[in-house]
Amino acid sequence: MYHSSINLLDVRAFVLVANLGNFTKAAEALDVSRSHVSRQIQSLEKQMGVSLLIRTTRTMKLTEAGKALLSSCDVALQSIDQAVYAAIDDVEEVRGSIKINCVGGYIGEELVANYLAQFLLKYPEVHVELDFSSHRVDLLEDEFDLAIRMGELPDSNYIARHLTDIEMQTLASPDYLEQQPKLTHPRELKQHKCITGSVTKWRFVNRTSQEVFETSINGALKCKNGRVLINAAKCGLGLIRVPTLYCEQELQLGILKPVFEEWGIELVPLSVIYHRDKYQPRKIRECIQHLIACFSA
Repeated sequence: MYHSSINLLDVRAFVLVANLGNFTKAAEALDVSRSHVSRQIQSLEKQMGVSLLIRTTRTMKLTEAGKALLSSCDVALQSIDQAVYAAIDDVEEVRGSIKINCVGGYIGEELVANYLAQFLLKYPEVHVELDFSSHRVDLLEDEFDLAIRMGELPDSNYIARHLTDIEMQTLASPDYLEQQPKLTHPRELKQHKCITGSVTKWRFVNRTSQEVFETSINGALKCKNGRVLINAAKCGLGLIRVPTLYCEQELQLGILKPVFEEWGIELVPLSVIYHRDKYQPRKIRECIQHLIACFSA
């Protein structure tokens, strides 16, 4: 009588013995002793309650039950082997889909998008889904392979690789600054109009004394889109705190100006985070290395 506890390793041993014609060759293929293979066949026969092989001192032949089992198991084990090889190919070949969540603005829309386009040209069998939703995604729950994040990453469930450091500045339009008292200390921000993104606690470091000062900001406008913040500041609505990368042209043309002379902002790390996966697919490994190389360059 069939039992669900039958060991598939015993079945594989039987198939090898039957196909190779003797126990010695099967033992060599499995890298075990001949007696171990013999015990596997005996265990299988006991579990099934049938004889599979008729053994004499010189010959070995399959019983009818053995022939029936071999014909079915050969096909089944080939299917298992193909499934295993396909899974290995997916890990070792650079192909398939990569789902990435990323910060938006200039960093995501210009830098990361451009670097990923280069990656796709290099590996035409890969396709990328790039998502700019700004909520803090959970890689497993939201089924993302990678996420690109600014700031410190406290979650130790994932691995973070540093890409670059982002310079931040506090800026305003010349018109706004001319109409307001000169700012000398971050505590004076309470008397000014501010435009905020997702961060409403602004932290500053004195360039000379290294004193740290942090203040909560209530903005006239709050928006997570960097371009909206810059345009609002250009209109004279108030002060913004954004990556320098977002507004290099405005700074060069003098459309926006730094607010503080003595107070700066710590560099903000940009990282790529991903699952702790011992057998990470090569497409993911290659994509991570490509992004690191691009930002380093």
